[in-house]
Amino acid sequence: MKTRRAALVLLCATLVSAQPQRIVSTAPSLTELLYALGLGDQVVGVTRFCRYPPEAMKKPKIGDFINPNLEAIAALKPNLVVIQTNPVRLAARLQALRLHVLEVDQQDIAAIYTSIRQVGEAAGVADRATKLIDSIRSGLDAVRAQAARLPRTRVMFVVGRTPGRLDGLIVAGKASYLNEVIEIAGGENVFRDASAAYPEVSLEEVIARNAGVIVDIGDMGDDVAVTPEHQRAVMAVWQRVPSVEAVKRHRVFALAPDQYLVPGPRVVDAARAMFNVLHTEPK
Repeated sequence: MKTRRAALVLLCATLVSAQPQRIVSTAPSLTELLYALGLGDQVVGVTRFCRYPPEAMKKPKIGDFINPNLEAIAALKPNLVVIQTNPVRLAARLQALRLHVLEVDQQDIAAIYTSIRQVGEAAGVADRATKLIDSIRSGLDAVRAQAARLPRTRVMFVVGRTPGRLDGLIVAGKASYLNEVIEIAGGENVFRDASAAYPEVSLEEVIARNAGVIVDIGDMGDDVAVTPEHQRAVMAVWQRVPSVEAVKRHRVFALAPDQYLVPGPRVVDAARAMFNVLHTEPK
C-alpha cells in the first residue's frame, strides 16, 4: 500500500514538473490567451505589441510578432514557446535552438477554440481551457440570439488606409475573422464576396457598395482608445463621400484596433461592441 502511494506521489510530482513554468508568447492574441487561462505568472516574455492585459506590458520583450528576436527568446530559457502559424518557418528556427514550440492557428473562431484547447493541454490546464471555450461559446450565442431579433445592417469594416485620406483602403472580406464577428453581431459585410481575407478596394467600390455603417480602424496606429478628437477627424475624412448612407446618417465609427484585430478570448467583447455599433442609432 505504501509503495503504491509513493508511486502516485512520484507520478504527480513528475506531471507538475513537466508543466511549463516559463512560457514565451510571440503574439498579442497568444498573450491574452495565456492570461485568460490563468498562466500570467508563467509568462516570461511577450512582444512589444502585447498590451492586454495591462500587466503583460511589464514582461520582458522579445521583439515583434512577425519576426521575433530568437536570441532574446532563448535567453529567457523558456520551456514552452507559443507561436501563431506563419510563413517564416519560425517553429523550425526555434526548434533548432532546442526549444519546445507549440504552433497554433487563430484565423477564425473555430481555430480560436482549437488553439485554446492546444495551449491548455500543453500547459497542463486542460480543464481551464474547456471552461474558457464554453464561456466564449455561450457569450457569442447570446449576442447572436440578440441580433437575430433585429434587422441586419450593411457594414464596411476598414482595417487600413492612408492616414487622413480615402485611398489605400483595406477592408475585411469573407475569409476574415472579422467577417464572422460582423455576422454574429447582426451585420452584413458589404465586401463578404471578396475572396481575400483583407482585400484592397477602390473608393469607387466603396461608394457603389453604399454601406449603412462604416467601422474605421484604418489610421488608429497603436492607440488603445478613441478620443472625441479622433472620432471627429475620422468623420471629417469620410465627409468627402457624402453620398454614402453611413456618412449621410453619421454612422461612421472610429474604433480602437486591439479589440478587433486580436483573435482571442476577447472575441465576445468584440462581438458585443460590434452589436452596439450596428444597432444603436446616432443621437
